[in-house]
Amino acid sequence: MSKLFRDVEGKKDCPQGSVVCIGAFDGLHRGHQALVGHVRARARAAGLAAVALSFEPLPREFFAPASPPARLLLPRAKFEGLRGLGMDVVGLLRFNAAMTAMSAEDFVERVLVGRLAAREVWVGPGFRFGHGRKGDLGLLQAMGGAHGFRAGEIEPVVDADGRVSASAVRAHLAAGNLEAAALALGRRYAIGGKVVRGKQLGRQLGYPTANLRLAGKRAALGGIFAVWVHGIGPEPRAGVASLGTRPTVQGVEPLLEAHVFDFDGDLYGRRIEVEFVAKLRDEEKFDDLPALVRQMDRDAEQARRALRQDREERGVTA
Repeated sequence: MSKLFRDVEGKKDCPQGSVVCIGAFDGLHRGHQALVGHVRARARAAGLAAVALSFEPLPREFFAPASPPARLLLPRAKFEGLRGLGMDVVGLLRFNAAMTAMSAEDFVERVLVGRLAAREVWVGPGFRFGHGRKGDLGLLQAMGGAHGFRAGEIEPVVDADGRVSASAVRAHLAAGNLEAAALALGRRYAIGGKVVRGKQLGRQLGYPTANLRLAGKRAALGGIFAVWVHGIGPEPRAGVASLGTRPTVQGVEPLLEAHVFDFDGDLYGRRIEVEFVAKLRDEEKFDDLPALVRQMDRDAEQARRALRQDREERGVTA
């Protein structure tokens, strides 16, 4: 069971020493996986704790609240993903005014040395940290010499579109290019969360939905999609989903609404994950509800076809 901490101050989490990686880790794409995997292997070989350090909110969210970057992973999913990749300790440090004022040297001494007893620290290409972004690999290496840890940088992961990065994944998703995003992520893009109660309009229209809120984060994609819904039973369930503000019914809050085909159970309060398979169209405003329902019928049939094809391509017969 991985341990989570949020604050700079606290007791030593790794009294026997640790191997640490630091990054935003939004999306946990193949570049992040390479960094985390390297740290996990180094920690296991040395008999030390494997630690991933990140920040919540992301620094860019804190500095530009009016135009934040789209989020690929919500904080809980980030923690669960890092835990799944073998991290013994995960730090999602609160990025606030105090954190922005902290010098890079202070961060090293208080967090890497004080809390984590770091023996090795690994970062991705071009990583910067601390007040004014003055901390870099050179500073880590210099301070490591004084505090008994080594620091290194892993090579970037590159695909046909260049360096794999969260920015590249966001661009693919915004363009509706789910295949390119999946290649960079090493898996299909998905959003998970707890099903919340909505206005029941979908049920009235013949399409009951499981609704997920985005915790105030900006979505990385939008529109109507063919999806697999995980968490209902032992196998993923086929469905069609809308991610947007629902302009036909004057919606405001972005919401992920997933209709699960041939299912009539109660999902409120259950944690599910919606895996995006194919984009069907952009969200649009219809003149009235009957016109919306006619389009929903077309969307559902198109989604069923896309998911049957996906099963066939993956050789799934069930």
